[in-house]
Amino acid sequence: MEIQRYAIKVKAQPLPLFETPVGFGEISNAESLLDDLATAIKANKAASSGIKRSNEGGWHSNTDMLEWGGEAARKVADTAISIAKRMSHFEEATVDDFDWKVTMWANVTAPRGLNALHSHPGNLWAAVLYIDMGGEPDSGIEPGGNFYLEDPRFPLAAMHNTGFRMRGGDGLPQKYQVDLSLKRGNLIVFPAWLRHGVRAYTGSRERISVAINIDALPRR
Repeated sequence: MEIQRYAIKVKAQPLPLFETPVGFGEISNAESLLDDLATAIKANKAASSGIKRSNEGGWHSNTDMLEWGGEAARKVADTAISIAKRMSHFEEATVDDFDWKVTMWANVTAPRGLNALHSHPGNLWAAVLYIDMGGEPDSGIEPGGNFYLEDPRFPLAAMHNTGFRMRGGDGLPQKYQVDLSLKRGNLIVFPAWLRHGVRAYTGSRERISVAINIDALPRR
């Protein structure tokens, strides 16, 4: 019996499906706003012991910053909501058919402080604004404390083989964590279910940031 041999060619290209949108930008013309936020946060920190969440070696305010953060806090909340709306879609409804709400708090990261990997369940979006990067001004020394995001698909692959990586549409192996080296005024808006954290901070001064949870509730 003659054995059939096949000479086939396959043209297969990876399709970059199921992308995860992350809004990343910088607030401009905002020096006075950032300064006012820093002043309000320092005053609240002096009056409150804060709460424990993902923070290790730092201070986490209560989640009522909209009440004590003044007009600057409300402006940041409105800006984050605007970005979240642009990245949102609802079947058979518009983004304006919902009441958008936020909870906001401040993080003050001390030297050697960090935020453990975590997510914000019960919300659609989360956001972070950097107000004071701390560090040592004009020293040229990188103080660490990078904000990072984790590929939500990675844990499943890691259970099978910790060295496994998928190649993306560009043909390069994808990272399972992506670090963002941020600066004062940077604002990041990302899905609330996306796990994220802050690496150990080694600067000499406290670093100050604001975090926000964003949700959209159907109008009754």
